[in-house]
Amino acid sequence: MNGARKIRLVVLISGRGSNLQAILDQAGSGELPVEVAAVISNRPGVAGLERARNAGVPALDLDHKNFPDRPAFEAALIELIDRHRPDLVALAGFMRLLTVGFTNHYQGRLLNIHPSLLPKFRGLHTHERALAAGEIEHGASIHFVTAELDGGPVIVQARVPILPDDDPDTLAARVLEQEHRLYPLAIRWFAEGRLRQDGERVWFDGKPLVEPLQMPPCG
Repeated sequence: MNGARKIRLVVLISGRGSNLQAILDQAGSGELPVEVAAVISNRPGVAGLERARNAGVPALDLDHKNFPDRPAFEAALIELIDRHRPDLVALAGFMRLLTVGFTNHYQGRLLNIHPSLLPKFRGLHTHERALAAGEIEHGASIHFVTAELDGGPVIVQARVPILPDDDPDTLAARVLEQEHRLYPLAIRWFAEGRLRQDGERVWFDGKPLVEPLQMPPCG
């Protein structure tokens, strides 16, 4: 890791946490220069919280259903996140729309992973929609987060071909395999100071990105 300092990372989840596990694994092995300071879920009892506990990471829940509205939930979430002094916040299957107040608070240090080649197929059911549209390739994207749904500036993508016999499940499985490589890669770049956001522009290695980076092939 070339002696890179460890940054403090908070991960937000809503479910099983498979991308969280990829981050925890690389953080635990030393491949990723991060300290996962906390994992927070808006849904109590999900499998991702158990993954965090198994890794010795504080596993916290903040049920959005206990708040009267979105701003009240987000105010409590910001308070909880900030207790852990994060350098970076990563959304990993966090299934809540975020307001401008929240995204502005973490501007430049809030990442999300989305299972499509953005700007295609923002929102849900991306694999079904890619197949229905007759796409020849699909994939995943990492982007800095804004209040626009899946609309922040894209950093890096991983691509997979769509095969003739694919269905949503087989396609999702192949995309997820690439997600597990993609998210730690982007987090590593941020930790190493190679990646930053300036307004609507992404800078990588001191140069503005004209288009998203593409993850190198495995091996």
